[in-house]
Formats: sequence, structure tokens, C-alpha cells
Amino acid sequence: MRIQILGCSGGIGDGRHTTSFLIDGDILLDAGSGVTTLSREALRRIDHVFLTHTHLDHILSLPLLLDSVAGERDRPVLIHATDEVLEILKAHLFNWRIWPDFSGIPTEASPFMRYAPLRVGDTVMLGARAFTAIPAHHVIPAVGYLLRGPGASLLFSGDTASHEALWQVANDHADLAHLLVECSFGDDQAGIAEASMHYCSSTLAADLARLRGGPQVWISHLKPGGESAIMAELAAAAPCPVAALAQGQVFTL
Repeated sequence: MRIQILGCSGGIGDGRHTTSFLIDGDILLDAGSGVTTLSREALRRIDHVFLTHTHLDHILSLPLLLDSVAGERDRPVLIHATDEVLEILKAHLFNWRIWPDFSGIPTEASPFMRYAPLRVGDTVMLGARAFTAIPAHHVIPAVGYLLRGPGASLLFSGDTASHEALWQVANDHADLAHLLVECSFGDDQAGIAEASMHYCSSTLAADLARLRGGPQVWISHLKPGGESAIMAELAAAAPCPVAALAQGQVFTL
């Protein structure tokens, strides 16, 4: 399993792109602005999109992805997400007011996209690749994902504040090679982090003490302009080495 980081920032500007990972060329994990860096040929190859939640920085490219290439495909794109996430998409995005309902065009029998509901704990197998939805603790319904390939596992927290389940899942998988965890704010904005249910430097550093084993810890969703300060705070306080996730980075599982 090859995972390419198309975007991992908490915002845009100066080359930053928001959360989206391309997996083996045919799967997206979230559909933030990073998807806009792909060629049309690459867009045509995407068969599956796994969504963590419906905040705009994680879904903003999805409507345009479908609009750009769906008519050139011979099968629908499958949108994998929890029922709560899918209901938000149906009510507030693919509703003909914001964007056409691609689950019903060109026909309901042969649409450009199909919804593929999953529940927390469900595993979707795509060949030898496994995608398991894990809990997240955010202001709207949200999940993270455990990705398992032939050689190792990778855990992505999604957008989240502190919660026990993330660390339980991490510690339950001896083959976990990489933990991608968000940290959106520095401690000078701890109040905003608490209100928006994101990690800040001190809350993540404290939770990293729960982590057993030796996965490499990568920090995502850093807010633009605050990256250096957040990483410096984590370097000083975290009980294990951490590194900033980078656009263009590739993992192989």
C-alpha cells in the first residue's frame, strides 16, 4: 500500500494544501485542497473516497473531482463514511443548492457516485488493503482510520481532541509503523483548541505518554503560521520524537 500525502495543513496559502491522502492511485482518504494538485488522468483513476468528517477542509475537492471526471468513468465513485457524515453530505452539499446530487445523475440506476455507509469498527477490504474506521472526538461526527497493508499499519487520527480510543487502537497493533495525529494549535491558543475540539501542543504531548511501542509520530493539521512554534513546543514536551507531516511525503505499508 502506497500512501502519498497530497495535503496535510490546517489551511492554505504559500503552497499549503488541506488534508487528502492518495492511496495506490485509486483511493482518497479525505478530499481537501490537496486533490487539486492531481492531473485529470489521476482523478479519473479514483474509485473510492474515505471521509473522516464533513468540515470543508476535508471535503472541498470532492464535488469538483466528481464534476471534472465522473462522466468519463464507467462506474461510480464510492464514498465511504459513517451514516452521520453521509447525511450531512446529502443535506448540505449534494442537495442541488450547493452542488448537484451526483448520487442520482445521470440516472439513479447508474449514478456518478454511490454512498457506502460504514460504522466505527467496520473494516473495508479492498484487495489486500484494510481500512478500519476508529472513533474521533470532534465538534461534529468524525472518525479516524487504521490502514493496514501487507507489511505494516498506519493510524490516522483525523480531526480530534483527546480521547482514549485513539491510543487504545495504536497500542493494540504491534505492526503500527506510523501514527499521523493532528495538532492544530499552539498552547497560546489552547482555548480555541478546546472550543473547536482539536489537539494543542500540551494536550497532545500529555496523550503521547499513553503510546507504547515505537511507531514514528507525524504531526498533521498544523495551522498556517504556527507550524514552527507548535513543533517547538511538542519537541520540548513530548515524551517521544515527533516530526511534521509534509506534503509530498510517501509511506509504504
